[in-house]
Amino acid sequence: MGEEITGRILVVDDDPTVADVVMRYLVRDGHRVRCVADGREALAAARAEPPDLVVLDLMLPGMNGLEVCRRLREESAVPIVMLTALGEETDRLVGLESGADDYVTKPFSPRELALRVRSVLRRVRGGPAPAGRDGGLLADGDLVVDLDAHEARLGGALLSLTAREFDLLAFLMRHPRRAFTRDELLEQVWGWSFGDSSTVTVHVRRLREKVERDSTAPRRIVTVWGVGYRYEPQDPRS
Repeated sequence: MGEEITGRILVVDDDPTVADVVMRYLVRDGHRVRCVADGREALAAARAEPPDLVVLDLMLPGMNGLEVCRRLREESAVPIVMLTALGEETDRLVGLESGADDYVTKPFSPRELALRVRSVLRRVRGGPAPAGRDGGLLADGDLVVDLDAHEARLGGALLSLTAREFDLLAFLMRHPRRAFTRDELLEQVWGWSFGDSSTVTVHVRRLREKVERDSTAPRRIVTVWGVGYRYEPQDPRS
């Protein structure tokens, strides 16, 4: 048996049947679960007792899931798994742009969701890979990633990265000048053997906005046309 990965999970869904099924599966996995039915209650609950992860339905009464996601992102880097309708690719992409880490499409398998929750929590707590040499630090000029502390700094300033953004940055920095396809990144960073590669595109775009001086002309996370992306060191000693 592997290491037990449990935490405080906030489930936000106005469908009581879905919320109950999700809660039972997550509780069975050892998590502490709180269910709320609308966006404002979700924000209040997250502030009162910060969760380790949020399962967030896109379609909510009043304040929708995208707005809840944006507001949560303004306050913390808590991992967010968004529930979206089957086939609504635009909604999934907007959700990822708003700060969601992962998504699961409805109708979904509760077991699949539980496994996704466990995977995200494991990555948040353990990083994308064991700490490397140099005391668990990846450094390139003024960009420093501390794998042990699970934080990144640019020019000494702490970067507000989501769990997936951190994983993606650390993975690319571990493999400088090596080009990866979107599917390879989806498998290596997300742990998905199949999925929507646009997830990678959105996360790269968000990450560039945080680590590049000009995200429209990236120098660190560069596009390799016809292939995917690679990390280009700025420090010649890297």
